[in-house]
Amino acid sequence: MYNASWEPSAWESGAPVRGYVWPALEPRAAVLLTHGFGEYAGRYVEKYHRLIPALVGAGLSVYAYDLRGHGGSEGRRAVVDAFTLVEDHLLARESLRTGGLPLFAFGHSLGGLITAASVARDPGGLSGVILSSPALLIGEDQPAWLRALAPVLARVAPNAPVTALGSEGLSRLTDEVSAYGTDAGIYQGKVPALTAASMLRLSTGLWPLYARWRLPTLAVHGTADRITDVNGTQRFIKAIPAEDKTLRLVEGGYHELLNDEPREEVLGWIVGWLRERSGEEASVSR
Repeated sequence: MYNASWEPSAWESGAPVRGYVWPALEPRAAVLLTHGFGEYAGRYVEKYHRLIPALVGAGLSVYAYDLRGHGGSEGRRAVVDAFTLVEDHLLARESLRTGGLPLFAFGHSLGGLITAASVARDPGGLSGVILSSPALLIGEDQPAWLRALAPVLARVAPNAPVTALGSEGLSRLTDEVSAYGTDAGIYQGKVPALTAASMLRLSTGLWPLYARWRLPTLAVHGTADRITDVNGTQRFIKAIPAEDKTLRLVEGGYHELLNDEPREEVLGWIVGWLRERSGEEASVSR
């Protein structure tokens, strides 16, 4: 499948992230895809149930980049400040040139949190948002003293491994879990202190901003997800005042729904939702 490098132009001294574009032959819209913690953009070509080829085949050009500390981008592996990642997302959006076509944002897991934060801060230029198992509610099951300690540990030992996610919660399909564990491009360790603490602080501060969210939104989440909290996605959908909002829950679904048992159905939801909203009548938030 054809892929070209995408060099975002909004950074003053060169992009700290490595970008890619998969252009559709006759594009009807474009999608900015943001991957999850530990993974990389190229995984969505073949290993994450070929989401990118499906989008391109539906006439959607796909732009993506490896988050800092991931894939081919700069930074210590998986040690990231979530607030910096939001700034990167905003700059990537600024650098996109879609020829006037509708632009949608897709984010999975950590990428869902980053996408939500970017959109909550500035929805301009986007026609809609898709959130896949987003990490919108973090630390709810942790005691208050531990949440209070998180920023302190992030300052004194940002690289310290603090949270094990566990690959067994990714999918009910053993071959998909095995493929994840043997993928050399994926960070397999615990979540570092800086990453965890900044995600906690970012997610907590976003809730008041959702009251002004009006972009068309699709959220998908499995009810048995042990990595990100499905309650956060449900709360988010209830909180946003968007007229066009859809929540798709997969009963018993694990974290990577596009690699889980209902993957064909979930892929169909995503592609169908985008196709319905990417015609000539699609509106862009200004």
